[in-house]
Amino acid sequence: MELEQTKKQESAAVDSEKWVCDSSFDRKGRVPLRASTGAWKASLFIIGIEFSERLSYFGLATSLIIYLTKVMHQDLKTAAKSVNYWSGVTTMMPLLGGFIADAFLGRFSTVLASSVVYVVGLLLLTLSRVIPGLKACDAGTCQEPRKIHEIFFFLALYLISVGTGGHKPSLESFGADQFDDDHPEERKNKMSFFNWWNFGLCSGLILGVTVIVYVQDHVSWAAGDIILTAVMVFSIVIFCLGRPFYRFRKPTGSPLTPLLQVLVAAISKRNLALPSEPDQLYEVPRSDKSTNGRLLFHTRNLKFLDKAAIIDETQDLAASKPNPWRLATVTNVEELKLIINMIPIWLTTLPFGICVAQASTFFIKQGTTLNLKLTHNFKIPPASIYALAAIGMIISVVIYDKILVPFLRKVTGNERGINILQRIGIGMVFSVATMVVAALVERKRLDLVEKNPSKGSLTMSVFWLAPQFLIIGMGDGFALVGLQEYFYDQVPDSMRSLGIAFYLSVIGAANFLSSLLITLVDRATNKGGKSWFGKDLNTSRLDYFYWLLAGITAGNLVIFTFVAMRYSYKNVRTSTVGVADCYEGDDIESVS
Repeated sequence: MELEQTKKQESAAVDSEKWVCDSSFDRKGRVPLRASTGAWKASLFIIGIEFSERLSYFGLATSLIIYLTKVMHQDLKTAAKSVNYWSGVTTMMPLLGGFIADAFLGRFSTVLASSVVYVVGLLLLTLSRVIPGLKACDAGTCQEPRKIHEIFFFLALYLISVGTGGHKPSLESFGADQFDDDHPEERKNKMSFFNWWNFGLCSGLILGVTVIVYVQDHVSWAAGDIILTAVMVFSIVIFCLGRPFYRFRKPTGSPLTPLLQVLVAAISKRNLALPSEPDQLYEVPRSDKSTNGRLLFHTRNLKFLDKAAIIDETQDLAASKPNPWRLATVTNVEELKLIINMIPIWLTTLPFGICVAQASTFFIKQGTTLNLKLTHNFKIPPASIYALAAIGMIISVVIYDKILVPFLRKVTGNERGINILQRIGIGMVFSVATMVVAALVERKRLDLVEKNPSKGSLTMSVFWLAPQFLIIGMGDGFALVGLQEYFYDQVPDSMRSLGIAFYLSVIGAANFLSSLLITLVDRATNKGGKSWFGKDLNTSRLDYFYWLLAGITAGNLVIFTFVAMRYSYKNVRTSTVGVADCYEGDDIESVS
């Protein structure tokens, strides 16, 4: 008997090396071969289209405030709000796109469809700056843009938001899906995937805020749009060429329904007593083909929800399949607990997102008031200074992945080196430092304006802004990458596109909060005699605003630390997998 069991285990181990049995399938609907599908060979195509999309996004986003103030003649406060609203919508739309990908279309199809919408948005943007009747005005500058230009311009921008809504959550989760969580080597590679994903993202960002912004500044806005449209179309072709190497997952219907079923079942059984042992709660066997994703172990928090898995006398499990609105599995209960536990983490990362929002608005606008000359004859576009944030992020990601993680693995014994929330917390420390440095630099700039009103701060080099961009970029390398990993790993397996959308919604909600904070501070300081936000930077007091953000973020860091210390990570049942006889024998894997 023991010999037969040993042979069975050896056969399963051989199968798990040859085949991928994680509910994914290849383009022909078969169990994927590990050697010819997924992992880095597939994810490189996916990182390629992310590079193109980020090139387009940052080529537009970083110069948007300059276009709104110089071409469309919005004042500083209005332009900052316009950018924040657009950025907010762009990073909140993935909640809808992620839901559609997980529930109905699947990730590959959602990426493809949303990429087409993205290209349509870029085409409309190009037309609004090429066709004479749709341009802002006939001359190079005008006091007020044509109404038709405003309509086409903002329609194009928000179509790009819709495209991003499906593209961002689906593409990143599709890339992570190429790595098998039950295979030790691929699981480690997945941890590196998020780091190198952001390396590709930053490479696109750097080209977007240097080459594209330079073309916009020195050739024309339309020329930049044409380049972005062509690159995006080319990247869609490349993405489709990678189809033979991808691992796909079937959409499982609304991922919110099982969570609602748990809540309804728990409320209906609120008067029942919990059993003394958690193994008396209802769970399906792993061999049951109706299960989707991995099973989770029971945890002791939020015990009220456990009542949804109590088997009462009226439920005959042998006779028929139980009604999910009356009886939930332990895994479904734990999945709802995961979502509830995420709420405090999501809320306490918002101040960090508000700090990040300043980099694409006020930081860049500061650059327009400084000396932009690199040499006697060459000026850099103000938005290009944003490239330093990407460089800071690349530096921190490479150091973290290649030096810190291997060292910390040996010291802590943790497969990740440090857990995800510790990584996010380190990034938050960087955000506090960014606001402090930004406040000091802005104070110096205003001192120059006061001493020499005629020249203002043009004697001050734009590279005085370098420290704040580098520091926020390094913070992003810890916090933003950590947030991506956290929301992908800690959501239920059926909600991974939505998980990436939750991460993006932190930035989106933070952009809206940034606009709200600007409005509140503007009103409060106006009552005191002079608003912190004037018509331009020289009549504003951004240094005070940066000190306020530093204080808010530092206070929030204390709360985040308290929440993170009490957080309970996802506990997954892992197993040795065979193709014909999957999932026998469970072990605990804590995903932290």
